[in-house]
Amino acid sequence: MSKILIATDGSPPAREAVAYGLEVAAEQGATVVLLQVIPPIDWSMLERGALIRPIPRDVERRRGIAHAEAATLSEERGVPVLSEVVTGDPAGEIVAYADNHDVDLIVVGTRGRGAVSSALLGSVSQAVLHDAHRPVLVVRGAGPAVRRPAVTA
Repeated sequence: MSKILIATDGSPPAREAVAYGLEVAAEQGATVVLLQVIPPIDWSMLERGALIRPIPRDVERRRGIAHAEAATLSEERGVPVLSEVVTGDPAGEIVAYADNHDVDLIVVGTRGRGAVSSALLGSVSQAVLHDAHRPVLVVRGAGPAVRRPAVTA
């Protein structure tokens, strides 16, 4: 395995997928492509008179948020990382990028909403699993940490 694609949107489940994907890459001696897909603007959801920022500036801002932590993790593990940001349908762009760049493994995170929520809301990880022509590793987010009461003697 020489090239791993890790999809991220900066969410907690995606950060877990990045960490896990970097571990796999370190074990395999693979290069990582960290891909962030920014979905198109849903113009029907905007309020009348809403200010829309220029897309290039928005891409750079989002790229910084999602990729800064990954860069630190990759340096700690000694894994070479290439960062890419594209716009479009997330699942479609992830699959297309993997196909066009001949990656060996796609790593995505999931929020673990369950079958009913995923069926109603859709899921990027589910769509990638369905459409990909190469292996996909789905990392399920652990969710919020459970706080346990301190034990006193």
